[in-house]
Amino acid sequence: MIGISSFTAGIMPDARTQRKIRRMDEAGPRLERARRMALLTYFAAVALTSVAYIATFQNASVLAPQITGTAATGGLPSSSAVAGTALAAILLSSLMASRGRRAGIVLGIGLAVVGSVLTVVAALSWSFVVLLVGALVIGFGNAAINLSRYAAADLFPAHRRAGAVGIIVWGSTLGAVAGPNLAAPANAIGEALGMPRFAGGFAMAVIFLAVSVIISALGPRAPEAHAAERSAHPGVPAVRTPMRVMLSALFASTRGRTAVAALISGQLVMVLIMTMTPYHLNHGGHGDAVIGLVISAHTFGMFALSPISGRLAERYGATNVIMLGFGVLATAGALGAATPASGGTILMLPLFLLGFGWNLTFVAGSSLLASDEGYADRARLQGVVDALTWGTAAIAGVSAGFVVAWAGYGVLCAAGAVLAVLLAVAIGMDRRVVRSAQA
Repeated sequence: MIGISSFTAGIMPDARTQRKIRRMDEAGPRLERARRMALLTYFAAVALTSVAYIATFQNASVLAPQITGTAATGGLPSSSAVAGTALAAILLSSLMASRGRRAGIVLGIGLAVVGSVLTVVAALSWSFVVLLVGALVIGFGNAAINLSRYAAADLFPAHRRAGAVGIIVWGSTLGAVAGPNLAAPANAIGEALGMPRFAGGFAMAVIFLAVSVIISALGPRAPEAHAAERSAHPGVPAVRTPMRVMLSALFASTRGRTAVAALISGQLVMVLIMTMTPYHLNHGGHGDAVIGLVISAHTFGMFALSPISGRLAERYGATNVIMLGFGVLATAGALGAATPASGGTILMLPLFLLGFGWNLTFVAGSSLLASDEGYADRARLQGVVDALTWGTAAIAGVSAGFVVAWAGYGVLCAAGAVLAVLLAVAIGMDRRVVRSAQA
């Protein structure tokens, strides 16, 4: 375009200017290809790691009660992994702030390989403690692939970040679909080779995680948005802003408050209802087939439509999509509360909506948190918010059981719906107050 304008003006560019124009014309497509290849690297790592993660905890939730002799321990490996994810979110994001996104992702998935090996040892030695330790360390891999959505956002300018986040979250679809279906054949192969039950599935997870580490470490790279920030003052150490200052600034902005509400509260509503759905169905006399269908509908809603969520956020604004997400979550809770215990597969619709509502808030909220602050501060802040999100998930999972025992599944769903409505109203009022103050 520059060359055409010059010729139109009757000015012939000199040779140096022509070379500069040529480089500019070539840089755009070349940079775009590099971005897409790097995005594919993150996508592949997320897909492989999620397969391993989901297959592992499908096995662990059954193995734990067999080792201990009580069903009460079935959820402890998952809780241990959530705790590991929350801890890792802070540690890995701190590493990313100083060494780059790729370093944190590679380390997190690499530690997950070690954790996965420990689960194999747990199956071979029939050790519950080793199983819990392995689950805790595998949580580092889960944190890494969750933080990779911000790495993808860093590749693109602000108006394209929501779409990049949506693509990365979409990668978890493979885990949601393939993980449960690959665990059983892997267990059978392990038993055929003389291994104890479940060791084969755990060993499969080791392989998937190892491939994920290799792809993460050696996959294509692209210039990240923070590259210029880190090279602007070569030789000068980056000054870290105290976390309390960053959190204060985050909550002082409408954008920040909305992002945190979307990520933490969306997770809270989703986990509250989702956690007790299998128990509710089983208590209502439904078997594994019905439970599997309902949970599959839920995981499909959680991940499969992520690119759509990203596009909606880019076109209509992240805050509007978050409001839509809370509306969908409220609808899911209301439908779940209205569905009788004998409903069975009728719960597929509210659980699908529950997953999709979470996805809308998660993708749009993540894009808001992929802010234009300095890279190191941005990475650390994102890690803390992720830790809070996963900590909330752990609390919600534990609380859900008490609510169902006290008042029933319908009350739990209704509480989730009311909470989603209140959050949407709060965000709307917050925006209106800010607009009035600026008028």
